[in-house]
Amino acid sequence: MLLENVVRDALLEDLGSGDVTTSSMIPSDQRARGVALAKRAGVLAGVEVSAKVFRTTDPSCKIAIHKGDGSRLFEGDSIMEVVGLAAPMLMAERVALNFLQRMSGIATETARYVEATRGLGVKIIDTRKTTPGLRALEKYAVLVGGGFNHRFGLYDGVLVKDNHIALTRGLGLPLVEAVRALKAKVPHTMRVEVEVSDLAKVREALEAGADAILLDNMSADEIKAAVKLVGGRAILEASGGITLENVRGIAETGVDLISVGAITHSAPSLDISLEIEPVSG
Repeated sequence: MLLENVVRDALLEDLGSGDVTTSSMIPSDQRARGVALAKRAGVLAGVEVSAKVFRTTDPSCKIAIHKGDGSRLFEGDSIMEVVGLAAPMLMAERVALNFLQRMSGIATETARYVEATRGLGVKIIDTRKTTPGLRALEKYAVLVGGGFNHRFGLYDGVLVKDNHIALTRGLGLPLVEAVRALKAKVPHTMRVEVEVSDLAKVREALEAGADAILLDNMSADEIKAAVKLVGGRAILEASGGITLENVRGIAETGVDLISVGAITHSAPSLDISLEIEPVSG
């Protein structure tokens, strides 16, 4: 149902009251063959989403998928072939490619970070820095690229961030007391993670019984010291300022998780085109 709604909304956004160009130029009974081709190398994600778009505009179309999600793409690779009515194919083209390019771009960027930290036992995880309305698809693309998901939203995970701490401090509650009060209220099935920015706050989070500690914008040396201080008593997540250039050094500190907002909010779309030609019959 989620996928159907996302596809429907995307098509409505693009088509509005109809495709003026196509309806004025292409006969309603004209048939066509479209082939999605990779224009550069990367990791594929979103094939079924793209196929759903074509099937929505033309339920009678025939689709052959040549490469599945998670496949390594090289320039010129054929991803999928669509055969059906030309007009609906043209109406679906841009939306189908937008999903395919965006999700493949995220999977490709995620795979780069995973490869950069290979062999170190750390997990690359995403954040909530996603495109509104497309979070489920973008987080799925992270999984396809070899990464892992952080919490999906505000409802399925507890993360005490700097602004929570600032507000509770304004109420006269030190961090330790605030986190202990929180742990008494949330479901026992949920881990409590606390964001900190220095070693003193790491000690406070440990004292409060945090299950996980997010080390925000700390240097590699500070993170290494935090790993030693915690000694396995809490899950450690490094976050903030993570790039492909420094991610391996951060991973070598011994943290358990590295969250990277860039794999969703800044991933360049993978270049994919749809080559269409007329067919008879």
